[in-house]
Amino acid sequence: MEEPQPSHSDTSDSMMGLSMSRSGGTSSSALKRGPPSSFEGLEDETSKKRFKEDLGNQPDSEKSVSRPDYEALAEDLAQELQCGCCAELVYRPVVVSPCQHFFCGSCCVLWIRNGGTNCPACRGVSTIVTPSRPLQSIVDILLRADPSRVRAERERIQADEVYKAGCSMRIPTPREASPEPNLNQNADYVRPCPHCAPDNAFGWRCPQPVIDYGVDPERAWHLDDGNPPGHAFCGNCENLLALRAPSTTKCDLCQVSFCGVGVPGRCLAAPLLSQHPHNMSDLGDLIQSSEVYGCFDHNTVEVDIMLDYLTAQELSPRHIYREVASHIQSQPNGFRPLIELDLFVDIHSVTAGIDENPDAPRNRICRQCATEVMLWGIKDWWIRERQKGFLEETVTRRPDCKEGTSCSRQKDLAHAREYNHIIAPRFSGDSVLSTDTSMTSAQGGPAIFVATTADADVVRQLEPGMAESRGNAAVTNLPLNSFLTDGL
Repeated sequence: MEEPQPSHSDTSDSMMGLSMSRSGGTSSSALKRGPPSSFEGLEDETSKKRFKEDLGNQPDSEKSVSRPDYEALAEDLAQELQCGCCAELVYRPVVVSPCQHFFCGSCCVLWIRNGGTNCPACRGVSTIVTPSRPLQSIVDILLRADPSRVRAERERIQADEVYKAGCSMRIPTPREASPEPNLNQNADYVRPCPHCAPDNAFGWRCPQPVIDYGVDPERAWHLDDGNPPGHAFCGNCENLLALRAPSTTKCDLCQVSFCGVGVPGRCLAAPLLSQHPHNMSDLGDLIQSSEVYGCFDHNTVEVDIMLDYLTAQELSPRHIYREVASHIQSQPNGFRPLIELDLFVDIHSVTAGIDENPDAPRNRICRQCATEVMLWGIKDWWIRERQKGFLEETVTRRPDCKEGTSCSRQKDLAHAREYNHIIAPRFSGDSVLSTDTSMTSAQGGPAIFVATTADADVVRQLEPGMAESRGNAAVTNLPLNSFLTDGL
């Protein structure tokens, strides 16, 4: 009789029981993954902690493989945080909406000032620019980790003068596209002004419209015939304008008209104290202007003292211009002495109008004339400003140079540092005297005026025998009103 064969399940159960009987329990290798080889032989938690401490005491050369490359990380982060305009690490970051490109706050302000009407990076239509605190936090963390990436102090000062941290700004809407060029236009003939068309967008039409050469060549106005009646050329964009148009303004100093529609804010003769000097937006423009140094006889020491003062007092070139213009206005003859010096002649490339009444008050001024006024009076303004007592003692204690403003050694840095050459009001031209009632002699007497020997002849012609020559300078102790009543 055959014996029954054991089933497969019975065989497996018997083999498992044999294995358990040999090992005394269930094998750990059959239920879970074994410990790493690094911890073989470690029986308790104390041993594991000791192993970690030993690993931490390894030399730096052995741990360099596992340490993050902080320098590479900082470099990559700095690349990502570059301003899209200046390509430097972003300073006072602002974000353009809706494209979310970011730039330095000062770079974005300058972009808008120069006529930008969209995002500087993608040229997409944008509406508002807002400061970004998250970006500023990341930049601060990067600079704490790597202080060598901090921008120069003078750059930061100039940037802060342009943009005030935390302020939002709006990007102006794009101007309308220029009309398609008229291929039939002849360069020898005048093109109509924006107000000549009967259905123009400005709501006012010229009473004497100019005929377009492309429409009627026989009646077109030739350039050799001068300006068309009732028209002139804009001093900024140089396009034809209507003199009687509501948008047209005229500078009372150079007698040049401006259209008011070509470039907003620039094709304009603004009220005297509201204008912005051309190319003089901030202190950086003063530093880069060679004309400013020329106003101080190229005495770089005195100019640097003035620039440091302007920085400390947070004064802008426009502030200087407004004070100079106000001072000139307060004089009995106003701007007439400057006009007689031909200070405003040939400033623009277009033909100027005629000054019908030289004695008329001057109420409007263009940007170029505003710059000329500021440069003409900046040194005398600095003389008046020094009297407010805000300068350091190291500056005010310097002895006065015997030669005064006529000293030929002002370009010598050692001499300029040792002696003061800003002494008293000076002649600003061949026959114009700049006066200030607050400037008195050391003894409290009448106002003292210092001029070059060439200018002393003018004083002698006005008051013979009252000027005393002393070397290269002529010092005159004259009553203030003696100059103001002699037609200067």
